[in-house]
Amino acid sequence: MKIESLLSAGCIALDLELETKNQVIDKMLSIVSGHAGIRDALRLRDDVLRREQEMSTGIGKKIALPHAKTPAVSQPVLALATLKKDLNFDSIDNEPVRIIFLLATPETMLAEHLKLLGRITRLAGRADFRERLIASKSPSEVLDLFREEEKDFPQI
Repeated sequence: MKIESLLSAGCIALDLELETKNQVIDKMLSIVSGHAGIRDALRLRDDVLRREQEMSTGIGKKIALPHAKTPAVSQPVLALATLKKDLNFDSIDNEPVRIIFLLATPETMLAEHLKLLGRITRLAGRADFRERLIASKSPSEVLDLFREEEKDFPQI
């Protein structure tokens, strides 16, 4: 399992114009709403918001990573969005975000959940990768970027 295999064109949204953290999370949830792995969309929303209340998932370097380990999904669910302009996400570095990943995994996949979070932060932590994501003009361009960057990485 790699990010590029979990991420589909239908779960990528580019240059969104949103104003608040809650709008971002709601939009990310709507992006994945038709995903086959979602058993309970309301539970997923509750679990993502609960995790966000514990501590902001604005992880720094212009990245937010709302996530949950939840019985609301039967398989990993991943979405990606870029924002047209900076947005305050209460990030740990006090900087606004431009890139958002939403990750939900079944509760039984704790190791995979942590590895996916690590892989996302490792890739998106690089300035050149973030710049290329923000500059992407199509979902296929984003998928190609992940395919290229993960080619030498092991499966999760």
